[in-house]
Amino acid sequence: TASRDAMVRRGLGAVLALAACSGCLGDEQTHRYNTAEPIKLWANKIGPYHNPQETYNFFALPFCSDDDLSRVEHKWGGLGEVLEGNDLVNSGLDMSFKVDRTEPVSLCSIKLDTEKVATFEYAIRNHYWYQFYLDDLPIWGMVGEVTGDEEAEDDAEDNEFEVKPREPAAATANGGEALMYTHRRLSIAYNGDRIIQVNLTSENPTSLTVGADLTFTYTVEWKPSTISFHKRFERYLDYDFFEHQIHWFSIFNSFMMVLFLVGIVALILMRTLRRDYARYARDADGDDLDADLDESGWKQVHGDVFRTPASPVAFTALVGTGAQLAALMLLAILTATLLTLYTGRGAVVTTCIVCYLITSVVGGYTSGSLYLQMGGRQWTRVLLYTASIFPVAVIGTMTLLNTVAVVYRSMSAIPFGTIVVTLLLWVLVAVPLTVAGTILGRNWGGDADYPCRVNAIPRLVPEKQWFARPPVLALLGGVLPFGSIFIEMYFIFTSFWNYKYYYVYGFLLLVFLILSVVTVCVTIVVTYFLLNNEDYRWAWTSFLAGASTAVYVFAYSVYYFLLKTKMSGFFQTVFYFGYMFLFCFGLSLMCGSLGYLGCSAFVRRIYRNIKSD
Repeated sequence: TASRDAMVRRGLGAVLALAACSGCLGDEQTHRYNTAEPIKLWANKIGPYHNPQETYNFFALPFCSDDDLSRVEHKWGGLGEVLEGNDLVNSGLDMSFKVDRTEPVSLCSIKLDTEKVATFEYAIRNHYWYQFYLDDLPIWGMVGEVTGDEEAEDDAEDNEFEVKPREPAAATANGGEALMYTHRRLSIAYNGDRIIQVNLTSENPTSLTVGADLTFTYTVEWKPSTISFHKRFERYLDYDFFEHQIHWFSIFNSFMMVLFLVGIVALILMRTLRRDYARYARDADGDDLDADLDESGWKQVHGDVFRTPASPVAFTALVGTGAQLAALMLLAILTATLLTLYTGRGAVVTTCIVCYLITSVVGGYTSGSLYLQMGGRQWTRVLLYTASIFPVAVIGTMTLLNTVAVVYRSMSAIPFGTIVVTLLLWVLVAVPLTVAGTILGRNWGGDADYPCRVNAIPRLVPEKQWFARPPVLALLGGVLPFGSIFIEMYFIFTSFWNYKYYYVYGFLLLVFLILSVVTVCVTIVVTYFLLNNEDYRWAWTSFLAGASTAVYVFAYSVYYFLLKTKMSGFFQTVFYFGYMFLFCFGLSLMCGSLGYLGCSAFVRRIYRNIKSD
C-alpha cells in the first residue's frame, strides 16, 4: 500500500509538473506575459557570416556552458525547422518580463587557455556571427572584431544588430588584434503584455590572453512601444531591396515579353497555319498530281507526329513529375501569399513538404493518363518512376550534403529521426497518393483520340541544317524563359544566401505565371519549326526545350556564386551547388512538363483541321 501511495504521489507530481511546463510553453505560444514573469532567450546557431549554411551549435565555441549539449535545455521545433538547421538551446540569461537590469549582470567567467584563445580568435577573424531568439523574434550579433579597420571600429561604437547580421568589413582577417565582445546589451520594446522589438548591442571588446579570465555580462532594458503585435515583424523585411524600382521594372519587362511572344505566336503561326491549311486543301481538292510531289512541311509527318516517343515510361514519368512540381509551386505560392510564412521558423519548408504530398495525385494522374494514351502496359514501372524520380534526386543529394555536415559537426546535418520521419511521409503518404492518381489517370484519363492515324512504318527524318536539329532547338528554347525570370532569380538567391526574408510572393506568383506562358509559347515555336522541317520527334524536343531553362539558371548560379557572394571553403561550396542542383533539376522538370503539355495541345489542334488519308 505504501508503495502504491508513493506511485500515486509521483504520478500526481508528474502531472503537476507537466501542467506547469505546459503553462510556461503556453506563454511562448500565445506571446503574452505577466509582469516579472521569467522569459527565456534561446541561442540558435553560430558560424562564419559569408557561409550561411556553415552553422554550428552556439556552444560549439567555449562560451559559458561546459555541459554536454544533450543536458542543455532544448526547444524542439517542427519538421521544417529541423530541416532548416535550427536547434534552439537555453542561453542561460536570467530575464523577466518588464524587469530592467541596468547594472551589468555576470553570466559566467571562463579562464582562457591556449585552445580557447585559438578557437575564439579563429571565429573572430572569420567573422563568426550568432543568432538568438526571444519570443520567436530573431536577434543577431558578432562574436568580436579585429582592430586596425576604421569601418569595424566605427561599427563597434554602436554594434547593434536589429534586423539582420551586418556584413563585416573586408580584409581584416589577417591583420590587427582579435577582440572578443564580452557584454551584451538587450533593449526590448513591449506593448501591453506582448514583446514587440528586441535589439542586441555587443560591447566591451576584450583582448584574448592566455591565462586571463574572461567574464561575460549583460544588461536588459525594457521600454514601451506603440507598435502593434501584428506589425512587429515588418522591421525584418527589406522593403528598399525587394520593392526597388528595378523589381517593378523587371515584372513589367517580363509582362511585355509575354505580350510580345503571345502576339508573335498568334500573328505568325496562325497566319502561316491559315496559309498552310489553304494550300493543303487546294492540293487535296485539285487534280494536279505534280502538286503532291511538291508538298513539304508539317503536314507530311501527319502519319508519324502522334507516334509514341522513345522511352515512353521515363518520358511519362518525367512529365508527370514536372506537372506535380508545377502544381506544388502554384499551391505553395498561393499559400505563402495568403499567410505570413516568413514569420515562422521552417514554415516555408513545412508548407512545401505538405504541398508536395498533396500534389502527388497530380503527378500520378498526369503520367497515368499520358501513358494510357500511348498504349503502354508497364504500369508498375510508370508508377515507381513517377513516385521516385524527384525524391531519389533529393535523397542522393541530401545524403552527400548530410555526410559533409556530419563530418564538420554542423547544425546543417539532419538528425536520423528527422530522416526517418521524412522517408515515412514519402512512403506512407506520397507514394499511395501517386498510386491513386495513376489509377485515376488510367481509368478516367481518356483515350488517345488522335486526329491522325499513326503509320505502321516510321517515316525517315530528312537531314537538316545544324541549327534546325533537335538538340540545338532544345538548347535555344530556354533562353527567353530564363530572360523572363533572371531578375527574380537574383532576389530569390539573395534572400536565401544573404539573410533576407523573402515576402513578395505576389511578385513570385506573377513571375511563375509569366514563366509558364513564355515556356509554352517558346516550345510551340520550336515544335512548329521542327515539324515544318518534317521531323516528327517533337515530344522529347518540346520537353527538353522547356527544361533547358534550368541550364541557364544553373549557369547564372555559378556567376552569382563567383561574383555576388564571398562564400569560401569546401563545406559551403558543396552545399551551395548541391542546393542549386536540386533547384535547377526541379525547375527543369517543371518547365519541361509545361512545354510538352502546351505543345501537345497545339499539335492536336493543328492536325485536327487537315485532310489526310
